[in-house]
Amino acid sequence: MEAYRSIIITGGGGMLAHALVDVLHSRGYKAVALNRADCDITKTEDVRRAFETHRPTLVLNCAAHTGVDACEDEVEKANAINGTGPANLAKACKSHHARLVHYSTDFVFDGNGNRPYLETDPTHPLSVYGSSKLMGEKLIAETNPRDWMVLRTAWLYGKNGNCFPSTMLKFAQAGKPLRVVNDQKGCPTNTHDLALATLALIDSKGHGVFHVTNTGITNWYDFAVQTLKFYNVTADIQPVTTADWFKIRPKQAHRPMYSALAMAHYHKVTGQVTRQWEVALREYCNS
Repeated sequence: MEAYRSIIITGGGGMLAHALVDVLHSRGYKAVALNRADCDITKTEDVRRAFETHRPTLVLNCAAHTGVDACEDEVEKANAINGTGPANLAKACKSHHARLVHYSTDFVFDGNGNRPYLETDPTHPLSVYGSSKLMGEKLIAETNPRDWMVLRTAWLYGKNGNCFPSTMLKFAQAGKPLRVVNDQKGCPTNTHDLALATLALIDSKGHGVFHVTNTGITNWYDFAVQTLKFYNVTADIQPVTTADWFKIRPKQAHRPMYSALAMAHYHKVTGQVTRQWEVALREYCNS
């Protein structure tokens, strides 16, 4: 990290950006977190101005349209924020010899597999959200800025934002019945752990696409049950299938049924292993 004395974080108001700022600060680095008002990555003029003002040597792009269901009705917006926006950053990074780290998603896969996905596995997104994120990945790779990285992650949660555990807690405390899908499997990821992993990859001179989540595989129902257990909150919570959930919300986006991400590439490059998802979740709920 010695060479990265000027760091900007786009999408600076979100959960991951806050975690990155905290982790960087703990290691003695300062990062400028830019929210959409400071730098709208879909606007080339905003990106140009941000680079001229801050002259970054490292850019961490957390800007994203993460409303999976909303993206189905906002295709142009999704493609701009998740696709061409990252390309704008990649072009600026290439011109200024800056490094770009961009965050993508398990939703680039269709979920028809039966083992954790490798970085080299074929992509086949089922939703507008997944397609727009894949567009961003491809445009970054085509632009090929200095030592770029795309970190695919999944089921992200953390402080300073709305997320699955906080939603489960809010509904449970309000006495609402919880019906949670139990046949979609994946890897929950704590933003703090993802921030630490990001720095580990930067320190290890990682390049290209990496899968980064907490360790272990679960489903949304068990994720919710563990969350309420760690919060010591009781609730009326029952499992439902994806088919049942579509009857309740027929206009929702299609999601991969199995989207666990293999971490061997991350382990090989960094020599590190991320925490078990239950351990990371317990710390989040108890903090």
